[in-house]
Amino acid sequence: MEEQKSEETSKTEETKEQEDWLAKEIEENKGQAFDGEKLPALKLEENKITEIEVDFSKPFDKWTAEDGVVKKIVPVVVKEEKFVWWVNVKNPIYSQILQKGEEGTNKFKILQTGNQQSTRYTIVE
Repeated sequence: MEEQKSEETSKTEETKEQEDWLAKEIEENKGQAFDGEKLPALKLEENKITEIEVDFSKPFDKWTAEDGVVKKIVPVVVKEEKFVWWVNVKNPIYSQILQKGEEGTNKFKILQTGNQQSTRYTIVE
């Protein structure tokens, strides 16, 4: 009988811990909800130059992966179609685009070389 009460108490505590964890996660996630326009991700082709126009009218949204990698969600237009370009903030292209944006440039020709972790972007002048 004592054993049964102990099991019930243990299950009740596990349920409470789960509820507490879920409530905390929901609260933390409230500020993470995306309320902007949902756009497809920009997919550049390897060894092909793509002309993009970056929208600098408002700060870029930020996304942080579980492993700590931070990416900015950069709104772009390619051939009159809107996309978002997920750029790792440690990728040199990110600071180059910011610098050129500050100088008043918002149209770029981007060349992608490599893929996945060996992906490199270059601004073609």
